[in-house]
Amino acid sequence: MPLTVHQFPCLSDNYGFLIRDEASGKTACIDTPDAAAILRELETLGWGLDMILNTHWHPDHAGGNADIQAKTGCAIVGPGEVTRIAPLDREVKGGDTVDLGETSFQVIDSGGHTLGHIAYFDGTDRIAFVGDTLFALGCGRLFEGTPEQMWDSLQRLAALPDDTTVYCAHEYTASNARFALSVDDSPALKDRAAQIFAARERDEWTVPTTIGLEKATNPFLRAPLLAGKVGAAGQPDATAFGAVRAAKDGFKG
Repeated sequence: MPLTVHQFPCLSDNYGFLIRDEASGKTACIDTPDAAAILRELETLGWGLDMILNTHWHPDHAGGNADIQAKTGCAIVGPGEVTRIAPLDREVKGGDTVDLGETSFQVIDSGGHTLGHIAYFDGTDRIAFVGDTLFALGCGRLFEGTPEQMWDSLQRLAALPDDTTVYCAHEYTASNARFALSVDDSPALKDRAAQIFAARERDEWTVPTTIGLEKATNPFLRAPLLAGKVGAAGQPDATAFGAVRAAKDGFKG
């Protein structure tokens, strides 16, 4: 039976995700950006909560852990770095698996935004929760990791099936599209950007996305093809990625 994903906006630009394994009724929360909002959504849905799955330690991803665990008694699972702000019941890393009822998540090392960042991939339903590693038309800032680490992480995600549904944690897509158009003039990107701008005018979400769509249009996954436009012609792929990331960091559009 499938995995149900309930998505909702919270904070200024985060998304919250509550998930339910329909075969068992077991439920989990992907990160805890806003404890009050998450608890309200659980009450509205009539769901309990069995587990929190953290992607990384930042407060807008793990800051609600303690309050939610106190109210629901759920277990907290995540990378070791989460203990910087909250205890864990189970520490996981790339290569591990986490079971939610009959749904099995592969844990993928996706460090770069933070050193220990991870993603969760449900191979049966082809659903990935990627936190702040990969965004629609974007990727996370390198607060702790190197371009080489983040490039390797993005390649692990890009290796997932093209029809994988990707749930990223923020609504950054319009800003990402404006930057993407400054370094890439591909027709596919222009078409996608026009759709994104129109959707945001209608106050519609641009998350989730898919791996295939990101491979076709995301400048961070296409960095080697754009190297000449960011001063990295002839450089290794990770260097080209680093140049695109630096260009985005300084972009004012």
